[in-house]
Amino acid sequence: METETLALVQEIDFSLWALFARATLTVKLVMILLIVASFWSWSTIIQKLITYRKARREAARFDRNFWSGEPLDALFEQIGADPKGHSEKIFAAGMIEWRRSHRDDGGLIAGAQARIDRSMDVAIAKEAEGLQNGLPILATVGSTAPFVGLFGTVWGIMHAFINIAEQQNTNLAVVAPGIAEALLATGLGLLAAIPAVVFYNKLSADADRIIAGYEAFADEFSTILSRQLDL
Repeated sequence: METETLALVQEIDFSLWALFARATLTVKLVMILLIVASFWSWSTIIQKLITYRKARREAARFDRNFWSGEPLDALFEQIGADPKGHSEKIFAAGMIEWRRSHRDDGGLIAGAQARIDRSMDVAIAKEAEGLQNGLPILATVGSTAPFVGLFGTVWGIMHAFINIAEQQNTNLAVVAPGIAEALLATGLGLLAAIPAVVFYNKLSADADRIIAGYEAFADEFSTILSRQLDL
């Protein structure tokens, strides 16, 4: 009897596609949802890695230009009032408010320092929002995918036990396929969740470091302008 059961088990196709094909409609929908979530999170991860790399390069390039000794007005004329770089936008926001704070007679309007700081803070907030955009997707996938996969597993096991009860047969050839199909949903859930959690933590830390660099630059730039205000 055991020999016959083992022979029947060996004849069963346990490939991923076969397990998916034999699963119930509910479990199939769960698996498809998890596969889509996995591709979505990986596309977000790749996009953010490219974006952060460009942001670091742009910040390094702008820092070299800013500290090269070139006059700030000349640097502002070079990059324009609506630049593309993140650091350049913060610099442009400060310079635009600096120029607006001058009266026609060359004097400064009261409260110029506070307005310049607020302008750069607003620019930093906008750039931070752009850098952090998409990270909630990774957080959502990382926190929900295991539970979605677990739901698929519970549903699949329930269906497997129903089949066992209907066939009134508990041998391995009857039990193994249903259990394997159900556990595949949990595996897909973990496959989607683990990279999402790992890269969410990494990308969040990268974004915080980039934003901290913008804030440090804004403080340094504000200090330079404050010297001009005190003259």
